[in-house]
Amino acid sequence: MKRVGIAGLGALICGFVIAVVAITQFPLSALPEPGRLETVLATRVKHYLVHRNSGEVIPPAPADSRANTKEGERLFGTGCGACHGSSGHSPTDAGRWMYPRAADLTSRDTQSYTDQELFWIIKNGIRLSGMPAFGKVEPDEHIWDLVFYVRTLPKPQLSSP
Repeated sequence: MKRVGIAGLGALICGFVIAVVAITQFPLSALPEPGRLETVLATRVKHYLVHRNSGEVIPPAPADSRANTKEGERLFGTGCGACHGSSGHSPTDAGRWMYPRAADLTSRDTQSYTDQELFWIIKNGIRLSGMPAFGKVEPDEHIWDLVFYVRTLPKPQLSSP
C-alpha cells in the first residue's frame, strides 16, 4: 500500500513538472501562427463548447430565409466585414491582427456549424477570440439574417495557372 502511495505521489510530481515546463515553453506572442496541435485542439474544444452551449433555448428561425438574406448582407457589411472582410473569406488588417485570426466564414470548419450554433456564436460571441457578442445590440431576427447570409457566402475561386 505504501508503494502505491509513493508511486502515485511520484506520478503527481512528474505531471506537475511536465505541466510547468509546458506552460513556460508555451509562446505567449500572437505574432507566429499556431502549430498544428494547438489548432486542432483549440478547434475541437471550441466546437464542443459551442455545441454544448447552443443547446439553450434559441428562437426559431424565420420561415422566409431568402428575404432575410438581403438584410443579413447589409448587416454583415456594417458589422462583420470590419474583421472578416467583405467576402467573409479574406480578413481585414484588423481581423489578421487578432489572435486567433478572424475566421474564414466560407471554410469547411465554419460552415460545419449548424444554423443554431452559428446563431449562438453571433449572439453570444466567443470569449478570448475577438468574436464579439451581438446579442445586446441586435435583435434575434437580425442575428438570424446574418446566419442566412453567412450560408450564402461564395467559396473563394481558385485561380488557374
